[in-house]
Amino acid sequence: MMNLKEILNQKGGQPVTIPAGATVADAIRAMDEHKVGSVMIPNADGSPAGIFTERDVLNLCAEGRTDFAKMSIRPCMTCDMTTGKPDDTVSEVLAIMTAKRFRHLPVVNEEGKMIGVVSIGDLVKAKLEETAKEAQALRDYITT
Repeated sequence: MMNLKEILNQKGGQPVTIPAGATVADAIRAMDEHKVGSVMIPNADGSPAGIFTERDVLNLCAEGRTDFAKMSIRPCMTCDMTTGKPDDTVSEVLAIMTAKRFRHLPVVNEEGKMIGVVSIGDLVKAKLEETAKEAQALRDYITT
């Protein structure tokens, strides 16, 4: 069964981060530049302080709050995050993300430092690949 460490190895790269002193406009630019749906705001020790997502932008717009260049990221980010560990399986994490209704999960190492972010899309892709391999193994078994 595939785990988060394997997904992060396939994706490569570090999570997209912005400093805690950044604005919402900075976060939006970073998401656009890196073609991702979320940015992480790290603490000084590398642990996740918060996450800001496309959905957060949508909620701000719905509330009529659109002066993003003057809006600090700090009150707009989600601080109460669920995090994953490298050895968590795709199935475990998919179940958590589906139940709690979020689409981005920061992955932290044993020291609590961020090592990556997985999206629901990353997990669905991995699950589909896993299922295809299992199906091929069964076909091979039946024909031998």
